[in-house]
Amino acid sequence: MSQKLRILITGFGPFPGAPYNPTMPLVKRLAELRRPALDGVELTSHIFHVTYRTVDRELPELIARVSPDAILMFGLAGRTAHVRIETRARNAVTTTFPDADRTVARKGSIVPGAGPMLFGPHTARLLRAARATGIDARPSRDAGSYLCNYLSWRAIEATQAEGGPRLAAFIHIPPLPRDGAALSQGSGRITLEHLVDAGEAMLMELVTLTRRASATRIHSSE
Repeated sequence: MSQKLRILITGFGPFPGAPYNPTMPLVKRLAELRRPALDGVELTSHIFHVTYRTVDRELPELIARVSPDAILMFGLAGRTAHVRIETRARNAVTTTFPDADRTVARKGSIVPGAGPMLFGPHTARLLRAARATGIDARPSRDAGSYLCNYLSWRAIEATQAEGGPRLAAFIHIPPLPRDGAALSQGSGRITLEHLVDAGEAMLMELVTLTRRASATRIHSSE
């Protein structure tokens, strides 16, 4: 491909119950990677304020401005001790837990009457890439009903739109203290460095898969 491949990497800021969100330093580290395999790849990072309104406003703006070929998203799963590779987005929104602006959703679904939406078979490849680094990574069919699930839904919608990203993926990570070390209990001794290694492996795999998907699209249009 003559033009650069564009990958958008996103995380979230703090939200009620999580004054520190480790996706912020993780996304920063990944966006700063310099590897031969990333030659010809443009990495753009973004941290979402944890509100539905922010996602609805900023995701379309980012897609219009960056024109990403793929989106790699990270979110915090406060009660999970391992890395979760989400395989789908549920048509669900919590009506009890407020977002970072203390707004509570009024409706319990994203689109009336719709079923869940799948990210696609590439999630299995990302899972293998993460596991190859030695981290505890597992597939997940439940991204919750909060902003992580909501962003997942909107990102999958974007991949289905004409001219949208080819691929999207959402990764849930466990909580970490601000110093990036593993929590003394419950985190499976996963540190920020472990997450960076796994994140890099998944990013490299996503680059390979996106290049393949882009080439397929070009050939099919000829």
